[in-house]
Amino acid sequence: MAEITTVARPYVEAVFERAQESANLPRWSEMLVSIAAIANDDSMVELIGGAQLSRSDVAEVFIEVTQGQLDEEANNFIRLLAENGRLDLLEEIAAQFEALRALAEGTVEAEMVSAFDVSDSQRNKVVEALKARLGRDINLTVTINKALVGGAIIRAGDMVIDGSVSGKLVKLASTVNQ
Repeated sequence: MAEITTVARPYVEAVFERAQESANLPRWSEMLVSIAAIANDDSMVELIGGAQLSRSDVAEVFIEVTQGQLDEEANNFIRLLAENGRLDLLEEIAAQFEALRALAEGTVEAEMVSAFDVSDSQRNKVVEALKARLGRDINLTVTINKALVGGAIIRAGDMVIDGSVSGKLVKLASTVNQ
């Protein structure tokens, strides 16, 4: 895993620097997420890893699949990655880019998984509590998972707060079994 992170880092830094220079961080985020999804498609994985096409042909097919959603800089980035045999790094590149973007913008991406629907008031309380604890703006996404039985799990950066009933039951079971 560390190898993928290390290999992706120079590409991430170059793209991030260019995106900052052009004041285009949100657009690059969108493009990277989009091309990472394309790169993870089973048929594209097979095409990228196969020996049927040259690297430049793979890049052109990849660009064609994006159906004109990318600008010329992003197309050139795909060509560079293909030339270097690194299209398989796109998911890691997109993830590292988002981490750099959040740091630069002073935000933290947070996720709240709840057993039930969350009201705007509850959501705002979680955002304010995380903001106070982390000292940064919070982008909170909320998903519902009925398997939690009750409560919620909150993830923000490397912090995890498990306030779910199922999490408490697992903790209780491990305590009883000791």
